[in-house]
Amino acid sequence: MILEVIATCMADAVTAEANGADRLELVTAITEGGLTPGIGLICQVVDAVSIPVFVMVRPHSRSFVYSEDDLATMAAEIEAVSESGAAGIVLGALTPQGQIDRQALDRLLPLTKGLQVTFHRAFDELEDQLEGLSILADYPQITRVLTSAGPGPALEAIPAMRRLVEASQGMPLTILAGSGLKVEGIADFIARTGVGEVHFGSAVRFGGNSLQPIDPVALRALTQSIHGTTRHSNSEKVNGNA
Repeated sequence: MILEVIATCMADAVTAEANGADRLELVTAITEGGLTPGIGLICQVVDAVSIPVFVMVRPHSRSFVYSEDDLATMAAEIEAVSESGAAGIVLGALTPQGQIDRQALDRLLPLTKGLQVTFHRAFDELEDQLEGLSILADYPQITRVLTSAGPGPALEAIPAMRRLVEASQGMPLTILAGSGLKVEGIADFIARTGVGEVHFGSAVRFGGNSLQPIDPVALRALTQSIHGTTRHSNSEKVNGNA
C-alpha cells in the first residue's frame, strides 16, 4: 500500500516523511486544489527528503481548460521540474467540451524526460471515466490517475472506484484514490475497492483544516490503519519509489 500525502512547505514534507508517507504531492494554494509551487521550494524539498516528490503543474484554478499561454507556462514548469530531481509531476487538461485534451498531452508529455506523471482530478469531470482511463493508457508517461471516481468524495463512490481499479488491470496505470478520505474506515475502503494507493490532504492536518500543518499523530494513525493491508497488484506496476 502506497500512501501519498500533500505537502505545501518544507515542514510538511519533513513531517510527512518522518511519520510514514511513501510519496509527496508538492503543491501551493492547497485551498484551490493545488497549484505549481515555486522552483526554490521544489529543490529544497527534493534535497530534504528521500521519498519521491511529485510536483503539481497547474497554472491556475479557473478550470482545467488551458490556453496557449497556459500551456507555454506549464511547459516551462515541467522543464524546470525535470531538472530538480523530483520523481514526477501531477497534471491534467480538458477540452472545452469536457474531454481529455489530447493535444495538450501531446505537447507536454514529451517534455517530462523520464518523470512519472499523475493525471489529476480533472479526471473526475469526465462523463465516461472508463473511456478516459483507456485514453490515458495510451500515454506511457502517465503512470497513475488521481481520482475520487466521480465528482464527490471517494468514500461515496466505492463501487465506481472498484470498477476503475478492475478496469486498470492490464493497463500501465495505477489508480490513486483521493479526495474526502478519512483515517477512520480507510482499511475498509481499501478492502472494498482494491486500491493500491491512497492520497491524503486535510484529513492528516490539525483539525482537518487544509491550512494547518500536518498532524504527526493523525498521520501515524493513518499509517497504522493501512499497515499490513495487502498491496493491490496494480500498485506493483509503478509505485513511485524508484
